[in-house]
Amino acid sequence: MGTDAMRTGTDTRTAPTPSAAPTRAVPTRRPAPAPLPVPTTAPDWPSRWHLLIPVGVRNQMAGLGLWQNPTPLIPSDHLTQTLAVLNRYGWARSLDFSPTGRMCIRGAQTLLERTGHVTPAARQRAVDYMQQSLQERGYHQPFFAWNDHTERTLQHVTALITTSANAARKNGE
Repeated sequence: MGTDAMRTGTDTRTAPTPSAAPTRAVPTRRPAPAPLPVPTTAPDWPSRWHLLIPVGVRNQMAGLGLWQNPTPLIPSDHLTQTLAVLNRYGWARSLDFSPTGRMCIRGAQTLLERTGHVTPAARQRAVDYMQQSLQERGYHQPFFAWNDHTERTLQHVTALITTSANAARKNGE
């Protein structure tokens, strides 16, 4: 110890004692969660159990860990999956579900909603995008009526759904 330190009774070589005040923690940035993969395939036809159990019961069972519901999709991904359903099971002109298993646009959307792949709100947003695309092309009628016209083909339906999905993606949906 130096002479000044001996007179005052302090040692200048020791570290100061920490204060009793709490220190502020530096927040760490978490990486953004990875986006969910866009479904490019149509889901399998639901099992009989899936069709027989009401949605409310399935949701309660999922809450208890006894059932696995699919992850609901945003409108752009829902439209992409709707197109995959039409390509896999076949497109129909006038029936939601034909006796041979083919579907119109609304039938494919209904299948995806009933099996839990889309929420009613996201489905309605997807319908809004289809209606907007139709109005931009000069058609002022519901999409399911547009689907039923005799001159309509799968190529027209594919173009409508693809355009609507791209518009939804541009808006972040």
